[in-house]
Amino acid sequence: MIKKLCLIFCCITLLAACQKVVVEQKQVAVIEPKTELVVGTLFGPQIYFSSGQGESGYDYEMAARFAKYLNLELKMMPFANISELYGALRAGKIDIIAAGLADTPSRREKYRVGPPLYRVNQVLVYRQGTRPPKDINDLEGDITVITDSSFVDTLSELQKSNPNLMWKQEKDKDSEELLAMIASGDLQYTIADSTSLDINRRFMPELREGAVLKEKQPVVWLLPPNNSDRLMSKLLAFWHIEKRSGTLAHLNEKYFAHVRRFDYVDTRAFIRAIDNKLPKYQETFEKYAGDIDWRKLAATAYQESHWNPNARSPTGVRGLMMLTLPTAKQVGIENRLDPYQSIQGGAKYLNSMLERLPESIPESQRMWFALASYNIGFGHVEDARKLAQSMGLNPSAWRDIKEVLPLLQKRKHYKKTRYGYARGNEAVHYVDSIRRYYDTLVWIDNQNILLDLKSDVTQTADNSGQTMEGAQPQ
Repeated sequence: MIKKLCLIFCCITLLAACQKVVVEQKQVAVIEPKTELVVGTLFGPQIYFSSGQGESGYDYEMAARFAKYLNLELKMMPFANISELYGALRAGKIDIIAAGLADTPSRREKYRVGPPLYRVNQVLVYRQGTRPPKDINDLEGDITVITDSSFVDTLSELQKSNPNLMWKQEKDKDSEELLAMIASGDLQYTIADSTSLDINRRFMPELREGAVLKEKQPVVWLLPPNNSDRLMSKLLAFWHIEKRSGTLAHLNEKYFAHVRRFDYVDTRAFIRAIDNKLPKYQETFEKYAGDIDWRKLAATAYQESHWNPNARSPTGVRGLMMLTLPTAKQVGIENRLDPYQSIQGGAKYLNSMLERLPESIPESQRMWFALASYNIGFGHVEDARKLAQSMGLNPSAWRDIKEVLPLLQKRKHYKKTRYGYARGNEAVHYVDSIRRYYDTLVWIDNQNILLDLKSDVTQTADNSGQTMEGAQPQ
């Protein structure tokens, strides 16, 4: 029996030795190298906007620079509201939130906060004709603000010393929509960032600024609370480089500086003129604009003559584009009072100013230099550039030139220049006014585009089970 068992055991051993040895290998996860910087954002003229003229916005331009710094492709992902932005960041669907959001204690508790991009005041907003409230307890109706906005934090803080303070929160509208409801009289009060109010008064002049509820609040980007050390380190290094190079100052001037001056009567008159006068000439502006955005040409014509073909000044300039007689001859115009000839001549002259500018002036700023030249002459602008260089400023940055141009009215400065005295302060006002008119034309032109964008985003979100919307800085 024992011999039989030993024989069986030996056979089993021999059979096992003949089998192939199978070694189970563990699957090693392959981490794909990162190729994109995915940035969550909100729609808004100073945040992110995409149209036929390309993508724009303070946050967009900084995000594009940051992606280039990281050697990654930029993917902007607009959402419908702040709550959805938070959810996307927590879920790892986006790398960073760049949406004009303010730095608040509650956000610091949940997310990592980047360095300040710019600062804003939070202001109470009401409609013209409403009795101006003396303080937060002197309101004749409710305050309505956006859900999850920094304005909720501000009101909660104010409520501690003002127990009767109450407000409503709106989840399904963005700040621009709330401001539009204030302008139309459908709401009584809201809170807005000062930059957002300044921009929107270009299109809704009925808006009025009340008490400042919070001053100089930093606008920042938000990063995930965990596993974001490397990204934060890169962001801080990038921010220091851009601050030193003047990028932050340039973007502040580009998006906010020219909108601070506000004239209610002029703004209302311009909006009426868009309806009543512009249709007569828009096709001609588009035809002769050349490489210039036709809306900039139209804004220039409005600044010159308020689209009045018979306009004239005591100095002898005449017509829709207010050409001098020598300039009209130079560009081949026979009748300055013919609006179509005037537009053709003005466009030709303005394009010639653009061509004469040095290549060192960035494309995004060349138009402002050309407009200043159109107003006071190319020679005076060159004088301002040389003066800026002598003062250690950048002669190819509009933000520096607009500070120097008024010095051409002071003898101690203009006596050192080739072309002498010039009304430089007037040139700065001239360019800023045209930029405001242009902003209004773009806003009106893009309203349908923005509605389509929001509709597309909402539809995409509905299909994927994720809701998205657009907003202003919160």
